[in-house]
Amino acid sequence: MSKKIYVGNMSYATTEDTLRDLFAAYGDVESVSIITDKFTGRARGFGFVEMGADDAAQAAIAALNGQKVDGRELKVNEAHDRAPRQSGGGQGRNRY
Repeated sequence: MSKKIYVGNMSYATTEDTLRDLFAAYGDVESVSIITDKFTGRARGFGFVEMGADDAAQAAIAALNGQKVDGRELKVNEAHDRAPRQSGGGQGRNRY
């Protein structure tokens, strides 16, 4: 079963190929995704790596958390599912 890993505090210059190469040293990398701003297309400084084996993912997390890449210390840990967003809001709009 694959394991999804969060990679934060990345330099805006870090590429998906850079991440793939870093994590490949610890096992099979299934996918790499750097999150970008939907309006500017610029990297937002974090991304996700999906690895094929749990033990490889744990080894990568232990080895790469805090490692300097492109001048920034990476924050690497297991990704968690995003909490569902609350709908609604818009207080005061169209109340009547």
